[in-house]
Amino acid sequence: MSDFDKVQIRKIDENHHGQRIDNYLFNQLKGVPKSRVYRILRKGEIRVNKKRVKAEYKLQSGDSLRIPPIRLEEKAETPKIHNLDRVQQLESLIIDETPQYLILNKPSGMAVHGGSGVSFGVIEALRALRPREKFLELVHRLDRDTSGCLLVAKRRTYLTHFHELLRSKTMQKEYLALVIGEWDNEKNLINAPLKKNQLRSGERFVSVDKTGKPSETRFKCLKRLGQFSLIKAMPMTGRTHQIRVHAQYAGYPLLGDDKYVLNDEQRQLAEELNVKTFCLHASKLTFSLPDSTQKIFYEAPMPQLMNQLIEKLKVSN
Repeated sequence: MSDFDKVQIRKIDENHHGQRIDNYLFNQLKGVPKSRVYRILRKGEIRVNKKRVKAEYKLQSGDSLRIPPIRLEEKAETPKIHNLDRVQQLESLIIDETPQYLILNKPSGMAVHGGSGVSFGVIEALRALRPREKFLELVHRLDRDTSGCLLVAKRRTYLTHFHELLRSKTMQKEYLALVIGEWDNEKNLINAPLKKNQLRSGERFVSVDKTGKPSETRFKCLKRLGQFSLIKAMPMTGRTHQIRVHAQYAGYPLLGDDKYVLNDEQRQLAEELNVKTFCLHASKLTFSLPDSTQKIFYEAPMPQLMNQLIEKLKVSN
């Protein structure tokens, strides 16, 4: 028997105010194919306040939602969290938590969400740790191997607010990165359009392309370490792999970034230092809350491995 075998009547609260009804149903009806959800919407089996609605309808606080019985041949299993120790470790990495949001110092090597061969990510792990939370959604994303400040909304009103800050470029993000080469301070602003490509393998690859989306990153060299540099990166836009590609475009790829390395010699440098992945850390996040102009500032400590690598480069130079 499925959990959805009976008629369900849901009262929409403020956490789902403004959410498209199809996205709400995808989240609530886990295991039900999206095609099935769209079919029952088209047939008018989903009713809001006793009326038919389209998939793009935005829910309002107080709406009465009727979901018809949905029979599944086999109940979908809840994704299993295999690495329970790593999931529980996230508790110690929470920088701050309020009733409206939480800030996590995401570890390198952990995806922010499941998919593409990854059974679970940070958001699934947080939902497992917070089963009573009705709403937990990523405000933004970090690459799997990028560590640092990750913002998660616990209220839909806050998610909407944070997304508006990102659109208006009033949420400030700062990253630390180790790059190959002695960074030239004449290249502190990279304004180059980025285009996202899909390889045959399904892997994403981003390149500077005049047909791409406008993209801007500000850089500053913090410390030169011989043939390497510790830099600060401040993305003004939020494109996929933006910092990595803009650093490469400037001539200074991230140390250990096998995807965007310029040549075999640079790849060899990472191997000699036993660097398994690129060194990129989301160090600072600054934003305002709804109905307030006051800025809130958060900082995530640099990962131990990155710290150790910097100390090693200091000694060798």
